[in-house]
Amino acid sequence: MYSVQDLLDKYGVHLGLEWIAGKAGAKRPIKVPEVHRPGLSLSGYLKNYAGERILIFGNVETLYLKDLTKQVRLERIRGILAPFIPAVIVAGRYQPVKELVALCEQDGIPLFRANTPTMNLLTKMTLILNEEFSPTMTCHGTLVEAFGVGVLIQGDSSVGKSEAALGLIERGHRLISDDVVKIRLREGAYLEGSGPELTRHLMEIRGIGIINVAHLYGAVCVREDKTVDLIVKLEEWHDRRFYDRIGLDEKCCDLLGVKVPFHVLPVKPGRDVALLIETIVLNHRLKEMGYNSAKEFNAKLLETISKKQNDRKKIREAHAQTAR
Repeated sequence: MYSVQDLLDKYGVHLGLEWIAGKAGAKRPIKVPEVHRPGLSLSGYLKNYAGERILIFGNVETLYLKDLTKQVRLERIRGILAPFIPAVIVAGRYQPVKELVALCEQDGIPLFRANTPTMNLLTKMTLILNEEFSPTMTCHGTLVEAFGVGVLIQGDSSVGKSEAALGLIERGHRLISDDVVKIRLREGAYLEGSGPELTRHLMEIRGIGIINVAHLYGAVCVREDKTVDLIVKLEEWHDRRFYDRIGLDEKCCDLLGVKVPFHVLPVKPGRDVALLIETIVLNHRLKEMGYNSAKEFNAKLLETISKKQNDRKKIREAHAQTAR
């Protein structure tokens, strides 16, 4: 459960929040990633009023309340302070009216004053809440950037994920995270991968130990996050297993509701895994540009078969006419 205290601890300094009243409600939950300016609601129109959003008072709301009589002001503020309001923020360092302070203290609703202008505060709060409420997942693997494409390398333990990533780094590509990858859904449309701060820029290579990629290869070979565009699963080569040799069968893996292209890459001694991953990435970029080598080959193959069948048909017809 994400609470007001969590928001304050993480972003209080960034937003310039000063606690005014309602400290007893520090554990109030923030249930929706939305903020609300109660402009129309202060006039008494509360139809379809959503009482689970953080309220932000700007200059207009503050001046409007000051123009009301004390009794009306108290009624209007009480009307918008629903039981599930997470918090109230007065932007622009404006002084909140006394009735708002008293009611927030009485009901245990956190009341803050921010040194940020109203519109800037609205923008920052929206971005922060969308960040905190974005669906996330953690998976085992290594995330690298190759030719601008985010590649998540997965596979069983000791199959060679870190070694493959190290080979890509030596070729000039970049590491995002090794072993543990945190994936976050962005804007409901794409996935962004990153790594824990504790293991950032670090890799574990069996027989060598922990290495710092930024120190060994330079800061240009690492980055903090990258979109997950492609998944490559490494597995040991099995002679009895069928592997696609043409590439017509395009597989996808569902991560947080987003379909990500998925490839199974069998590995065995003698195969240059880093080179093969680079080839998969380049082929993926060609497909995004509208060039699909497998489909072009298949179309040419079908065209050739059709042409040969027509030639044979013509030959049979010619023989039939000769026989007559």
